[in-house]
Amino acid sequence: MEIKAPIKFFSGRATRYLAEKIVKNFGSELGKSSVVEFSDGEFQPSYDESVRGCNVYIMQSTFPPMDNLFELLMMIDAAKRASAYNIVAVIPYYGFARQDRKDKPRVSIGAKLVTDLLTTAGVDRVMTMDLHADQIQGFFNVPVDHIFASSLFVPYIKNLNLEDLVIAAPDMGGTKRANAYSRFLKSEMVICYKLRKKANYVDEIQVIGDVKDKNIVIVDDMVDTGGTITLAARMMMDKGAKSIRAATTHAILSGPAYERIENSPIKELLVTDSIPLKQESNKIKVLSVAKIFAEVIDKVYNYQSISDSFIQ
Repeated sequence: MEIKAPIKFFSGRATRYLAEKIVKNFGSELGKSSVVEFSDGEFQPSYDESVRGCNVYIMQSTFPPMDNLFELLMMIDAAKRASAYNIVAVIPYYGFARQDRKDKPRVSIGAKLVTDLLTTAGVDRVMTMDLHADQIQGFFNVPVDHIFASSLFVPYIKNLNLEDLVIAAPDMGGTKRANAYSRFLKSEMVICYKLRKKANYVDEIQVIGDVKDKNIVIVDDMVDTGGTITLAARMMMDKGAKSIRAATTHAILSGPAYERIENSPIKELLVTDSIPLKQESNKIKVLSVAKIFAEVIDKVYNYQSISDSFIQ
């Protein structure tokens, strides 16, 4: 009978709040690690217990600052040099995912660069949630477990028992996601068309479909400055919508995002804890992804299929 390598969990500093919940759901605890900080800003992570021959799961979302990504890379490298048997990077929010192609001349494909850095550091597997672009999975030459927050959002939306429910895609790229939600919720779907001349600024937005007297739920993988969803919400309310809600996996919420959401007609914004909130808001409800990640880790560790666990 095969003897499996023991499993150990560690976390970067930025995601410790979530890692503690994940390992609690798994029925374990975080391993001992520390970070030495130097006066010039450099830092050096280290494991304060042996990881030799272990399945090492390192948890860290890679939202700004860049130190979060680099700390993850250094922890992977340290585990490899300490003779870990298998190294899995658990990245609830995969930063730089919006840079998945050359959308203009002379730019980097940042998402591909990050995959190369992770691979070079020594990662054997990656777990992440709601990538901005599904094709990023193909940038890796190691297995990627791509988890969907829809398994949290769909039951929550169902329990609202909204009549005349309509799912809205905030842009053309989000139609696949919106279609999946509308299929499981047995609702209609509308699509927003936006004209964006520069990053983080939407010049114009229109809706394709009927929203009059409908309860709208906008679904997306992330909310950054809040410009798209608040503009879409205001436009759909002007067209006669009953109510507007939004379900966005990653709460980046930078710049004027909180102010825009507070001043918008959005009744409720659902997000996950893949990124910690910078401030509280009565309009924002956080659903934890800890149980989902714990279940996936358990299935992967025990060589079980995860395909039937999620709404895609």
